[in-house]
Amino acid sequence: MKAQQYLEELGLPGGDLYSLPSSGLRFGDGGAFHIEIPSTEGPAALEAVIDEAAKRNVRVHRVSQGSGIWMLTDEEIVRMVELGRIHDIEICLFVGPRAGWDTGIQSSTPGGKVLAGSLRGADQLAYGIEEVVHACELGLRSVLVSDLGQLSVLGRLKAKGDLPSDLVLKVSASLPVANPAGARLLEDLGASTLNVAVDLSLPSLAAIRAAVAIPLDLYIESSDDFGGVMRYYEIPEIVRVAAPVHLKFAVRNSPGVYPSGGHLQPLVEAVARERVRRAALGLAMLERAQSTLFKS
Repeated sequence: MKAQQYLEELGLPGGDLYSLPSSGLRFGDGGAFHIEIPSTEGPAALEAVIDEAAKRNVRVHRVSQGSGIWMLTDEEIVRMVELGRIHDIEICLFVGPRAGWDTGIQSSTPGGKVLAGSLRGADQLAYGIEEVVHACELGLRSVLVSDLGQLSVLGRLKAKGDLPSDLVLKVSASLPVANPAGARLLEDLGASTLNVAVDLSLPSLAAIRAAVAIPLDLYIESSDDFGGVMRYYEIPEIVRVAAPVHLKFAVRNSPGVYPSGGHLQPLVEAVARERVRRAALGLAMLERAQSTLFKS
């Protein structure tokens, strides 16, 4: 096929990699995978994650939050950053306000939901940039981005030195990567780490890994609004072909908590603990698989 030739001439895989090659890429600490606990909404939820992780002997490398920087006080942001420093956990906060919570009607329609993670208009784009600048001044070094234009601007500001050079630009699951060309584009725009579509096959993941060097983020269990997939038995192969990869654990059949607040605090903390338990289940499966492979 000519299309495959064109893709290969551009330095992209000509198709999904059914040979499932092992990835030799690793995180800076040498690990093939990291554990991410999503929807960690504020300091109390973070403390619950830290406590549960200690009880279950789960090494949590990153927590991410979905309500947005604007839904946290400065004191709460500083507290999360400090807890992250003490426990060596990357704290990633979402940028807001996004179209899904704005005054526009399109993002609330069945066909318009694709707009929900975008920033509507130049004013909202400016608000989103201001959130990042302000959070960086408070010590934050990782933000979650779901708007293509904002990613482009943040990447340029970071390259110019207007934002910290160690700022992580994490592309949200609301702007998911579904193919190698999309992954390469986002990497070129300055993305530090990419959420991939939750239901991609192993050959598709391998093709994306062949196109980019930055870490991939993949839900092993996703919330119901992202399909509720559960990929626990695939973890060993996901790690092998997609490394370095953040393994993310949500919880099916749990209520939505965005935007979060004190009225939802008991639920937020309970679900945060359950996400860590889910991560422990996934790690146990990975350890059993590696033990079996070693014995063979």
